Amino acid sequence: MNFSNLEQFSMGTEEFKKEMEVANWFSQLPYEQWVPIPVSGTRPSARYKHAAGVADEKLYIAGGSRTGRYLPDVQVFDFRGLVWSSLKLKSEADGGKSEENGAQEVLPATSDHSMVKWGNKLLLLGGHSKTTSDSMTVRFIDLETHACGFIETSGNAPVARGGHSVTLVGSRLIIFGGEDRNRRLLNDVYALDLETMTWDVVVARQTPPAPRFDHTAAINREHYLLIFGGCSHSIFFNDLHVLDLQTMEWSQPEVQGDLVTPRAGHAGVTIGENWYIVGGGDNKNGCPETLVLNMSKLTWSALTSVKERDPLASEGLSVCSALINGERHLVAFGGYNGKYNNEVFVMRLKPSDVSRPKIFQSPAAAAAAASVTAAYALAKSEKLDFSSLNLNSNGVGNNPSELDLAFEIDALKEEKKELELFLTEVRAENSRLTEKVDEVNGTHAELSKELHSVQGQLAAERSRCFKLEAQIAELQKILESLQSIENEVQLLRRQKSALEQEIERSAAQRQGSGGVWRWIAG
Repeated sequence: MNFSNLEQFSMGTEEFKKEMEVANWFSQLPYEQWVPIPVSGTRPSARYKHAAGVADEKLYIAGGSRTGRYLPDVQVFDFRGLVWSSLKLKSEADGGKSEENGAQEVLPATSDHSMVKWGNKLLLLGGHSKTTSDSMTVRFIDLETHACGFIETSGNAPVARGGHSVTLVGSRLIIFGGEDRNRRLLNDVYALDLETMTWDVVVARQTPPAPRFDHTAAINREHYLLIFGGCSHSIFFNDLHVLDLQTMEWSQPEVQGDLVTPRAGHAGVTIGENWYIVGGGDNKNGCPETLVLNMSKLTWSALTSVKERDPLASEGLSVCSALINGERHLVAFGGYNGKYNNEVFVMRLKPSDVSRPKIFQSPAAAAAAASVTAAYALAKSEKLDFSSLNLNSNGVGNNPSELDLAFEIDALKEEKKELELFLTEVRAENSRLTEKVDEVNGTHAELSKELHSVQGQLAAERSRCFKLEAQIAELQKILESLQSIENEVQLLRRQKSALEQEIERSAAQRQGSGGVWRWIAG
């Protein structure tokens, strides 16, 4: 069956079942291509902004929105049987022992909420609904009993909101952003401890992302929280922000690779170092490419692309990671791109061997390892004496498997030579780096000497400043004493002037009295 043509794969259910067994159909999917899955039975109603999660090779869809109406149902897609079914929930108030009721009577109709698997439960957090609440609600669905209820939480709970992101870090959920009931945009961070069900406000430093909703979030190595895209009421974002969960500092690192257009309503899921981003849009055009961000290198790349009006180029879709038959798959559902969608799409991912050493990636080395393992197992089971094997003059038996093993050993030797050459190069590079480090250390020593010299000069200048300040203080005192002396001089001058005036008056009086007596005598 040719899977290169998606339309050819999207055939009728009966024809599909005639060509392959349902139990192993995933093994026949092409790698890194989105394939629509034909299903049996009644499909759930088309929707977007629902919550989704995978557990036990089943896809769970809860709520969502359609034509402005919130949906209350929970739908389950079985990857083995390719069949949809509606999950009948039981109220927690009856201990899960009551008769099965429709989801509408147990779970409020909700949109823009989040789903997280924790233990044997699915947790539903926040969202927009007609049920009013001042703070974010946490509900659960028990996967074994199908009981559904409300979880009491304590602490400083975040305000009720939708379009937020929820990320699992160990036993904590990290909530970021969203839009509250009054359409107020948020960029706050909260943490919910799932062991104690206690809320805490996460206080972070530096510049946070602008308030937004309908973004995506991911965790890298349980150390960094990544926020990508989303929108305000007028702007669509394509920025990437990182919160260091140890230092609690925001940053906006530079990214490399393909150009990423602004988007909101996209979906994301992480597998190892890769963060897969699907769909989204800007209310005008959908985003057709499936992006991959290498979270260690911060490099974007486009994995594949679909047509612009394809259901995968939608806003409000969901994407999950599913392990089926030991292989990792991406599973997408729903969304809105001018019409509401209810198709299931699957992408089979290539097995990753980047974590294996180069020597174990070699086909010859892998074959040699398998041969040695098989020989060891045979020897252990039959207690063979390898010394009794008939070897030829070259030390190799005539058995073809032994010849293969010899060739494989030669391949291992070649791998060893390559590794030794690589080790030599690494050592040479290490030697060059050591020389550079020594050079930097020498420069550092010279700069330290200059710094000490400058510090000595600075200390001398400070001493001179202190002396000058002391002299200035003494001069100020002298000036103050001079002022008092000046005042005393002025006083003496006034006293002298008064005395001189007194003497002149006395002299004038004496002259006047002498003239009278001369007149009498004459």
